[in-house]
Amino acid sequence: MSEVAPNSLAQASSSYLRSAMHQPIHWHEWGAEVFATAQRENKPILLDIGAVWCHWCHVMDRESYESPEIAAIINEHFIAIKVDRDERPDVDSRYQSAVQAISGQGGWPLTAFLTPEGKPFYAGTYFPPQDYQGRPSFRRVLLTLAQAYREKHGDVMESAESVMGAISQAEGFAGKSGSLKPELIDAMVESAVKLFDPEHGGFGSSPKFPHPSGMDLLMQRSAHSRAKPAREWGPENGDEQLLNVITTSLEKMARGGVYDQLAGGFHRYSVDEHWIVPHFEKMSYDNSELLKNYVHGYQLTGNEFFAFVAKDIVRWMDEVLTDREHGGFYASQDADVTLEDDGDYFTWTLDEAEAVLSSDELQVAMLHYDIGEVGEMHHNPAKNVLYLRASIEEVAERVKKTPQEVQVVLDSAKKKMHAARLQRTTPFVDKTVYVGWNALCVSAYLKTARVLKLDGARRFALRSLDRILSHGWSAKQGLQHVIAYSDPQAAKRHVPGVLDDYAFTVIACLDAYEASTDLSYFHFAEKIADAMVARFHDPREGGFFDMASGPDVGDGLILGALAARRKPLQDSPTPAGNPAAAIALLRLHAYTNAARHRDVAEGTLKAFAGIAAHYGLFAATYGIALGMYLQPHTQVVITGGGERGAQLEAAALRPLGLNQSVLHLLEGKVAAHMLPPALAETIPNLPAVKKGHTVAVVCSGFTCQPPIAEPAELEESLARALRLH
Repeated sequence: MSEVAPNSLAQASSSYLRSAMHQPIHWHEWGAEVFATAQRENKPILLDIGAVWCHWCHVMDRESYESPEIAAIINEHFIAIKVDRDERPDVDSRYQSAVQAISGQGGWPLTAFLTPEGKPFYAGTYFPPQDYQGRPSFRRVLLTLAQAYREKHGDVMESAESVMGAISQAEGFAGKSGSLKPELIDAMVESAVKLFDPEHGGFGSSPKFPHPSGMDLLMQRSAHSRAKPAREWGPENGDEQLLNVITTSLEKMARGGVYDQLAGGFHRYSVDEHWIVPHFEKMSYDNSELLKNYVHGYQLTGNEFFAFVAKDIVRWMDEVLTDREHGGFYASQDADVTLEDDGDYFTWTLDEAEAVLSSDELQVAMLHYDIGEVGEMHHNPAKNVLYLRASIEEVAERVKKTPQEVQVVLDSAKKKMHAARLQRTTPFVDKTVYVGWNALCVSAYLKTARVLKLDGARRFALRSLDRILSHGWSAKQGLQHVIAYSDPQAAKRHVPGVLDDYAFTVIACLDAYEASTDLSYFHFAEKIADAMVARFHDPREGGFFDMASGPDVGDGLILGALAARRKPLQDSPTPAGNPAAAIALLRLHAYTNAARHRDVAEGTLKAFAGIAAHYGLFAATYGIALGMYLQPHTQVVITGGGERGAQLEAAALRPLGLNQSVLHLLEGKVAAHMLPPALAETIPNLPAVKKGHTVAVVCSGFTCQPPIAEPAELEESLARALRLH
């Protein structure tokens, strides 16, 4: 391609947009100016939404948007806008609804055709350069729609109004309220179990995505069941079945190619039902939520393999996805280096393995990881995806060694292969620091650090949260959506936070308070929660809109489909904003006994109660939030340090309880100013605490039990609390 002068995307901040600055198309960023141009020239808008990690976005860029012929058609007939879905989730979510309404499926690249006002009249995802397997060529689509806009203008405008109606209804949920009953959670659990794949784990068939919120919902249900006396649970009431769903899914995912067996961390999803061949991009939010899953799985079962996987995810995130200098978590790592490859960085030919391993190591690695002359990748059949085909014991039997000897050889092979892979050109890491995704990572790191005793992860998480709060929050402007862009040359810009950013950050602040007992984090949680309610809450119908409203919010411009009001309920794949907001408020209520927090949370849950069960597994965060509302929050406050204090903390953290918090105040004598209001009234006045004894106090439903000094007694007390709920 001949050198083309940069288009206006040279001024963009997003890595995805900047990667298109040399395309011959007159691209614009989303904004009032470009809509005014479209209306002045009476041209339809071509909207491209994608992401820097999206393989097919890059394919369409190369095949179509870098083509001078295609560029000439677009520049003549359309006003072209490019949007980064990570930077503008508010724009993406609405036009995804449009694609769903028009074509029945969504995804990226999202290719939409809009009226000059931004109303979609036609949309799809990837369009090939030539007609292919029923998909029209992009050239044909462009010319046909340009002609339709000119010659059938009335039909186009009618279609646009119809699609706008579909967008408004997609996640509006007006009139979907209902009463809050445990049966709603039962229906969600039942729905997930029905989708379970008993052979390969996970839910549904190919392509197969992890469902972290769904797994957490099932694990919470299982924890409640297993807290009952053994005579009350078993195969006949489904509790063993539930445990099988959980353990099979966690094990099969971690043993598959969807997990990076050398470096750690999960790829985005598996194209097959066996979890073997992944889409190779790695997202921060997938890994944060799966990290929580494996820690929760370890708490539920005591399975050391789950603890190993959790530590391995942290290892990869530490090495690849963290800003070690400033704190903060990066957004994603690409799947590919060039468009010709498909995960070549992550996959191996037999020759490549042979070149770096001894004969003993090669033999063991071939058996363990299923490395052969013919692999799994269609574009290059010699390429193997590494997955755990045979266990250490099975390999030991085949090579006539002990399992311990095989493990030593395998560890050496793994180290050599990882080192060799690091010499390859590494896929691009998007170093953008998004507030909401960082909050998810902070929460995951803090949970992992407490349960698995990883003090480095705890320190890094708190430093990362400090960066979010100092650079991303102000009482006047609220939260930002982005606090740092990947390209240091990119201009800094103000992108207002969305509901997810607020809800996840409140939760992260509460997690940080519990991990550090630094009350300043609790106060941040209160302030950000108050801002969330003021900016996003719907006081008439209940629930939260995904975008803030009000004269002081953002640029005040409601462009295109942003006019449609959304109340996110469905996990996609991050936890949905409404139930996450309810969780944040319920946790605040447990520390403050302030009715306003519980009232807004209750109203939010009621707003969706009439429809939530229909979403099943895909609204699992709602199920978790409803469980928190229906059952009293349990708090364990440990006072005093030393070995006994550590033992009490370990006992408190051992069982899984998503509706349970653990505070460890290392000082024996506790003052009221060290605790939030609901606990400050009681804990410091207990005689054992006043005397500076090392004890644990279990509080539930704003009532505290007598102090406990023995770890075993504390475990029994927590199991009893779980049984009662």
